[in-house]
Amino acid sequence: MDKLLSGDKLLAGRRLLVVEDEILVLMMIEDMLGDLGCESVTSAATIEKAIALIESQVFDAAMLDMNLDGDDSHTVADALAEHGVPFIYSTGNNDRDMREGFSSRAVLRKPFSFDELTAKLDSLLAP
Repeated sequence: MDKLLSGDKLLAGRRLLVVEDEILVLMMIEDMLGDLGCESVTSAATIEKAIALIESQVFDAAMLDMNLDGDDSHTVADALAEHGVPFIYSTGNNDRDMREGFSSRAVLRKPFSFDELTAKLDSLLAP
């Protein structure tokens, strides 16, 4: 939080991908990322769109819903890892259904607060 208090924006100049299929949750996340100074927020509601975006654009980080319209988002996680894009998971599920190799990823439990999002992103993007 010190960065925010000093006037610096955590996400200034950064491009984030948000993979989320719930429109109201997406709108909330976009507002929060904007408040953190995010330069560009690109969203995808499906696995196919997310993969296409990852293949065609450069992102500084991503937020990935674990469940997209009933399908797990493992292929999206693989694509992000393959392209070196750091990401955090978000989920409304209580159990931690983490795949081998991804269990160390940060998870935001929905609903989450601005402060929780800020702390996870700060850790994710720390040098």
